[in-house]
Amino acid sequence: MAINYLSEEENLISKKFLSDGYLIVDISEINSYQWIENKIKKLVLKFLKISKKDLHNDILDNVHEHLSLNELNMFRMYIIEEINKLKDFKFHYFTVAKDLIYKIVGNELAMQKKINLSIQLPNDSSSILPVHSDVWSGDSPFEIVVWLPLVNCFKTKSMYILPPAKYKSLEKSFKKVVNKSSESLFKIIKKDVKWINIKSGQVLIFNQSLPHGNRVNVEETTRWSMNCRFKSLLSPYGDKKLGEFFLPITTRVATNIGLEYKEPGL
Repeated sequence: MAINYLSEEENLISKKFLSDGYLIVDISEINSYQWIENKIKKLVLKFLKISKKDLHNDILDNVHEHLSLNELNMFRMYIIEEINKLKDFKFHYFTVAKDLIYKIVGNELAMQKKINLSIQLPNDSSSILPVHSDVWSGDSPFEIVVWLPLVNCFKTKSMYILPPAKYKSLEKSFKKVVNKSSESLFKIIKKDVKWINIKSGQVLIFNQSLPHGNRVNVEETTRWSMNCRFKSLLSPYGDKKLGEFFLPITTRVATNIGLEYKEPGL
């Protein structure tokens, strides 16, 4: 019989995560969020050669007014490369979701080495992420994704996820759909997916084992979101290994002692 010493709050959060497949909370460490937002905006200004005096608060929402579709991939890769060079970027990213990660995953963690960035211009069909489950392609089911929007994300300007109860139904007929195209699979689950409605200043954690993806952004403004995976340090790894894809970030002293321990010679 399993023993559960979690607090009432932790049990409620766990039940909601299990039932919905995701959680959205307001960021308590707002200074870390603002630090991230400020670094991103500075990189946008630098790439687009926009002076600070011409910067407006909704530059991220309306970056498509300054950027062509042909420039998008170069622009996105430039920002990804630059943010991952910044010494404290991963620390602040972790901080915006730390309390929730501790409640869902635990407090001895491994973090993805590189933070990803999605930018989806209005009516851009080149930035679609087809329906998928990360576990289907070799990721560990012990991972969660921390998804951080830099703008308000809603409807097709966001992502969708298939709720756990609906996924259970899909699993029962999985042999019939496993060889279908991603587009065919989306059509099967389209009526059941949940579109994430989230504001800047909030953070999303979701179960990446559940099918998820995005569609063409038919809203009037640009989507900006970042994502990064976290997992319990000593939990099983998939194809993405510790040291290659993940780095330890909160290793406790007893674990270090255990990992370094050697039987004394006789």
